[in-house]
Amino acid sequence: MTDPKPTAAHTRRATRAVESFRTAAECIGPVVRDLSVFAITRGQFSMVDALLHVLDQVGPARVSVWTWAIAEFEVDSMRRLARDGRLIGETLLVMDGRRTRMTGYSQAIEAEWRQSFGPNSIRLCHNHAKVATVEGLPTADGPGLRVLLRGSMNLNQNPRFEQLDVSEGGPAFDLVREIEAELPVLSAPSNADLTAATRLDEAHGPETLELFGLGGASRFGGGIKTWGK
Repeated sequence: MTDPKPTAAHTRRATRAVESFRTAAECIGPVVRDLSVFAITRGQFSMVDALLHVLDQVGPARVSVWTWAIAEFEVDSMRRLARDGRLIGETLLVMDGRRTRMTGYSQAIEAEWRQSFGPNSIRLCHNHAKVATVEGLPTADGPGLRVLLRGSMNLNQNPRFEQLDVSEGGPAFDLVREIEAELPVLSAPSNADLTAATRLDEAHGPETLELFGLGGASRFGGGIKTWGK
């Protein structure tokens, strides 16, 4: 486990930009206080691979994962996470509520995740963000490391240009945690429930929501999506 104590080299946020052709571990490197890495990859690793590397560095941690949907190729990765003994406490999975109802893979993982981490460990909403957080346990030297991962990467490997940001601490981590705390626990939500949970009606008018199939009370929305015209 990496020593979380700040060193003289990290009294200020150390920002690196990396063009990665190798593994998540080689791309991200040691996870220390005030870490800030921006990376461009060719899809050599996925968000799950990056998350597992951070866990290797931080040790037992409270984790959250935001994903759009879980498809066949992502099932093994999610099961690996669900069974990872380092994931403790209020581990959370944030999923797009409409997509979970469309794929049997998502439904299977949803059930397994709840079994591993409790009935309230999943938040359903309208989501397309790819985000993960890792919050380590406090040590004798202070609070644990708080790592935020975000980028274009899905949970599965995808051989094309991908972008990843990894940072420790700071307001970005706090913002994600605040939003997670506000999300309600929903069971078999309607489209209206998902829209309210995401607070889309505070950001968009009804015409926009209908255009994207998000404005109705039906299970999957009513409008014709712009990309389906």
